[in-house]
Amino acid sequence: MASSTDLIGSVRDPLLDRALAELDMVAGVEEGFRGLKKVVIRLPVPNYPEREELDRRVREALDNGQVEISMTVMGDMERTAMMTRLRDEAGPRAGQSGSRTRVLAVSSGKGGVGKSTVTANLAVALAIAGNKVGVIDADIWGFSIPRMLGVTHPPVVIAEAIIPPVAHGVKVMSMDYFVGDEQAVIWRGPMLHKALEQFLTDVFWDRLDFLLVDMPPGTGDVAISMSQFLPRAEVLLVTTPQPTAERVARRAALMASKVEQEVIGVVENMSWFTDAAGQRVELFGRGGGTELAEEVGVPLLAQIPLVPAVREGADAGRPVKTAAPGSEADAAFDLLASQVVERKPRVRSHPALVIKS
Repeated sequence: MASSTDLIGSVRDPLLDRALAELDMVAGVEEGFRGLKKVVIRLPVPNYPEREELDRRVREALDNGQVEISMTVMGDMERTAMMTRLRDEAGPRAGQSGSRTRVLAVSSGKGGVGKSTVTANLAVALAIAGNKVGVIDADIWGFSIPRMLGVTHPPVVIAEAIIPPVAHGVKVMSMDYFVGDEQAVIWRGPMLHKALEQFLTDVFWDRLDFLLVDMPPGTGDVAISMSQFLPRAEVLLVTTPQPTAERVARRAALMASKVEQEVIGVVENMSWFTDAAGQRVELFGRGGGTELAEEVGVPLLAQIPLVPAVREGADAGRPVKTAAPGSEADAAFDLLASQVVERKPRVRSHPALVIKS
């Protein structure tokens, strides 16, 4: 039978997603009077945002028996040593040679096609399928991913490493954390470039399987910067059934081609609405996704129907998996996730752009 120390040491820290023993966060465990267990947990920072969840996990590991939990804070040397060790274990960051992380740039030619909704729900579907997933909300002028996923706290800095918050199993970074509600983002190219660089170099993403990037619509400064930081990124094009949206989405495909990024497929959003009688109503016409896929020479990976619960869930921080489980939209995002996993990136001959499976 495992000891109390072993049980507590195996608890996964909700912030860093590693076992407490691995993080050296268990400062002491002792048996008290009449079986009362006294546990001391060493937190990495004073402003640790997951105290309640960590407390719950420790009690659950001890089968909710009598336990007295106190929490202290690591010293500077301890937390620096911990983050140095974690970075070394995590290996190359996303975008670097040798990294196992697949980077997906979710792009569109124009706004209003539901690109962020696709990004958020695809990320959750990938995470539920067993993948480690992160999202960068790079839509600088319309950041919405944290709200869509119901993020409850901003990032935490541990020894100069930015630790992204986690919601629905997805790690999330966004400019939304650094800009007040009443502030406008008025940044020129170099500032945007620097912000995105920090999201990639200063954030501790750990060992991700997928890093999704919610791109701003169009082909401006952010798209150019991302192509420089992440030359191995794969591009997922989002459009609607409207011919107008499809024509504009071609520009994003052309941009990907110019910077030698691979377009892996098209997602058609808002494909239809199923009315009370069970009839499909194509509110935005038909054929846009198919036509775009044929022109670019890639598959149409999924058609996402209009489901009111998806919009309502986005406002409430509840992805379709929790807002409308079992719905047409839920099934469509599961299909999209499986298609993305199956679409292995091609291996390029250019030495700077080698992709390792």
